[in-house]
Amino acid sequence: MSRPAIFITGAAAGIGRATAELYAAKGWFVGLYDLAGDAVAALHTQLGADHAIAEALDVTDAAAVAAALERFFARSGRLDVMFSCAGILTTGDFADIPIARHHLIVDVNLKGVINGAHAALPYLRQTRGACLINMASASAIHGAPGFASYGATKFAVKGLTEALSIEWAQYGIRVMDLLPLFVATPMVHDVAAPPKSITRMGVNLTAEDIAAKVWQVSQSKRLAHTHWYPGLQTKGLALANKLLPAFLNRYTTKLVSGY
Repeated sequence: MSRPAIFITGAAAGIGRATAELYAAKGWFVGLYDLAGDAVAALHTQLGADHAIAEALDVTDAAAVAAALERFFARSGRLDVMFSCAGILTTGDFADIPIARHHLIVDVNLKGVINGAHAALPYLRQTRGACLINMASASAIHGAPGFASYGATKFAVKGLTEALSIEWAQYGIRVMDLLPLFVATPMVHDVAAPPKSITRMGVNLTAEDIAAKVWQVSQSKRLAHTHWYPGLQTKGLALANKLLPAFLNRYTTKLVSGY
C-alpha cells in the first residue's frame, strides 16, 4: 500500500475519532483501535473498508497491542504515525478515589503508551519519516489538585517522550507529545463532579482543534521540537510555569483549583 498510514488508540470518541476522520479525509489509511469495539466498528463503516481497519483493543495488554500492530502493518505495509491517544480520567481528592482506579489510570495512560511505543518501533523504523505522537496534557505542566494520578501519568508520558525523542533520532523517527488544556470531549464532559479548575479555566478547545494539531505535528520536520501546546491559553500556562518562581506557580495552581 502506497498511502501513508496512522495507527490510533482511543479512536472510538473524542480526539482519537476526530483525528481518524481528519486523516481519512486526507487520504491516509487509518487504524482504529479502542476498548469500545462496537464504536470503532461503526467508525470503520463510516470511513469505508478501503480507508481503515478497526479492532477492539485493550492498550494495557502488551501482547494484544503488539499483535494489533503486526496485523495493521501486514495490511498497510507502513506506519507513518503512531498516535497513542487512549486515556481515562477520574477527578477528585486523591484519597477519595479507590486505589484500583488509581492503578487503572496508570495502566491505561502510561503503560498503554509504553506498550504502543515498544510494539510500534520496528514498524516505525521501516517507514521513512515516521513519528510517534503521545497524548499528554497540560496536567503535566504543574501538578494539579484533583488530577493527581492522571497528572502523574501525563508527567511520565512527557518524560518518556523526551527520552525517546533523543533515543530514536538515530533512526530518523520523530517523537513528540501534545499537552492541551481541557478539551470538549466525552472524557471531560462525563466527569461527575468537575473540579473548579475546569469551570474557572473553561473548556476552550475542541477535539477537532487537537486533531488539526496532530496533523501539524506529524507534518513537522523539526526533530528538536518535542512538546506542543495547543491553544493560546495552554501556551501561556506553559510559559508562566517556565518563567515564574516556584512559589508563584504553586499559588496560581492553588487559586485556579480552589484548594
